[in-house]
Amino acid sequence: MTFHRRIGLITAVLLCLGSLPPTQAASPPETNVNATGKKLAFDRRKGNCLACHQIAGGDSAGNIGPPLIVIKTRYPDKAVLRQRIWDATAFNPETPMPPFGRHKILTEKEIDILVSFIWSL
Repeated sequence: MTFHRRIGLITAVLLCLGSLPPTQAASPPETNVNATGKKLAFDRRKGNCLACHQIAGGDSAGNIGPPLIVIKTRYPDKAVLRQRIWDATAFNPETPMPPFGRHKILTEKEIDILVSFIWSL
């Protein structure tokens, strides 16, 4: 196959690809998880993180707990953050933070989703 024939074939393929209808780009899985995690964090019947923490985009935030910012700096190990949310009393028996996992306030999956969102802050 000559050089010019190859170029012609490549051009034809590119033209065909350009005429295909655009596909909707799938959202990265992490984006979807973070959106769901944000809903959990802001939901007064579920995570209710805003009752005690300031979170960007949240209204009527509390100030009992620290603002949820630069979390990866405070918790470089995501597993430690998860343990805190699962049962904060294991780290500090006097904490006002409820043990979301131990008391079954959130499911295992919800905790994982919430951790991903908070860790992204």
